[in-house]
Amino acid sequence: MSAEFELCPGRKIGGSNPCFIIAEIGQNHQGDLEIAKKMIRMAKDCGADCAKFQKSEIEHRFTKLALERLYTSPHAWGPTYGAHKHHLEFSHQQYRELQQFANEVGIFFTASGMDEMAVEFLHEINVPFFKVASADTNNIPYLEKTAKKGRPMVISSGMQSMETMRCVYQTIKQHNPNFTFLQCTSAYPLPIEHVNLSLIPEFQKEFPDIPIGYSGHEAGIHVSVAAVALGAKVLERHVTLDKSWKGSDHAASLEPAELAELVKAIRTVEMAMGSPVKQMLPCEASCHSKLGKSVVARKPLKKGETLTLDMLTVKVAEPHGMRPENIFKLVGKKITVDLEEDATITDAMIKD
Repeated sequence: MSAEFELCPGRKIGGSNPCFIIAEIGQNHQGDLEIAKKMIRMAKDCGADCAKFQKSEIEHRFTKLALERLYTSPHAWGPTYGAHKHHLEFSHQQYRELQQFANEVGIFFTASGMDEMAVEFLHEINVPFFKVASADTNNIPYLEKTAKKGRPMVISSGMQSMETMRCVYQTIKQHNPNFTFLQCTSAYPLPIEHVNLSLIPEFQKEFPDIPIGYSGHEAGIHVSVAAVALGAKVLERHVTLDKSWKGSDHAASLEPAELAELVKAIRTVEMAMGSPVKQMLPCEASCHSKLGKSVVARKPLKKGETLTLDMLTVKVAEPHGMRPENIFKLVGKKITVDLEEDATITDAMIKD
């Protein structure tokens, strides 16, 4: 079983702890603070554990030329990529306001630090954990600086190889024991054939001392539920208030009803996972009482007879007697009472 650690105050992940569900608001708030607050409340109402955003210090994340590039996408919020990104970026004060709102609502609040300066700000406002986006997973200097801050880390693996993830593991492990990898494919929306849930058990084998999770961008909830059944201990899904809104992430996001259904389905699956010990359970007693079979006499038996297999059979009997799997153990034993045909054979009737 994977190691467990406290991801947020009072909330552990890994081991037998329930899956930690992150509602990724990202930039689906359209640059509107009130929409962002509605989405935080929606995440809480739907049962998610955490509302997560994406924080950038624009000039530290992008080069000048990248920001000056013309941006003609139908999802654009400005004529250049820089104008587009600035429209969607909240200020430090707005982040503090959102954090306070999340505290009042009663849901954990964090963000992906999309560059080193963004991580510095998130550390300053005391987020419970750092989320590392797939685009920074192979950014080793960024990982080292982030890991050294000592906060738990949730690291997506989109666009990376297993070789790179081994390097990431070794880099972070030197500085911080509390981190988790999420299986992720960076496509929006994600074609089902490229989800690769089989990588969850592969990650578990490769890194048995850390929890493994899943960050999904596919349509619907079924794949994410399956990820939890495979052992995902953290689940991240993009959320939106309306999939038809402008923005490339909305099509790969869950609307409120879907998020609520996902949380409900995950908690149901976790309950259904139950115990790895196979045994007859108390809830099966009624069925066993009515339909459970026992060893009975195939024909009349006389006291002192040595039993052979052709003297015995298995039927639903009243009262219950020896279990059918023990029928071969009776061969060669002596019966200590006279029995009629179909009579139940019990332990007390057998002489060793």
